Amino acid sequence: MAKIERKYLAHYINAAAIDAEDASYERLGKDLEEFSPELSAQVDTKKNILGETSVLISSYEKTGSVEPYYAEKGSALFDRLQDIIDSSRVLDELKTDVVEVKLWENAEEGEYPAIREEVYIEVTSYGGDTTGYQIPFTLHFTGNKVKGSFNVNTKTFTEI
Repeated sequence: MAKIERKYLAHYINAAAIDAEDASYERLGKDLEEFSPELSAQVDTKKNILGETSVLISSYEKTGSVEPYYAEKGSALFDRLQDIIDSSRVLDELKTDVVEVKLWENAEEGEYPAIREEVYIEVTSYGGDTTGYQIPFTLHFTGNKVKGSFNVNTKTFTEI
């Protein structure tokens, strides 16, 4: 058994404009030292009269914080985030998807096992310090998942 390096769990966000027909995936990670989606489970525990404890996990409210995110001219993700700020986007205008790609698996011509999940983008602030223009954001996962494969060369997702 060998431990898996973090770089082999890739997250690609669909940064296409709201009205775009085709997806435009960009890999998250540049300038990020950590990206760990939090599951935030709904946990109910009860203790009965016998002294036994039962645990019921009924749902997850998965979120992922992308901080810092440094704006880069020419990036589709920057364009999407700046549009959210400039147009005060809300509701379904914030919806996109993220593809989690398992790069440690065997690939066939750049195709890796992947899961695409619907998310909403919440821009949490913008501006930053002297290191550069920053737009940190949080991804709110809806739980609508689709299994498939992701081609890292063409940046396309194919549903199984």
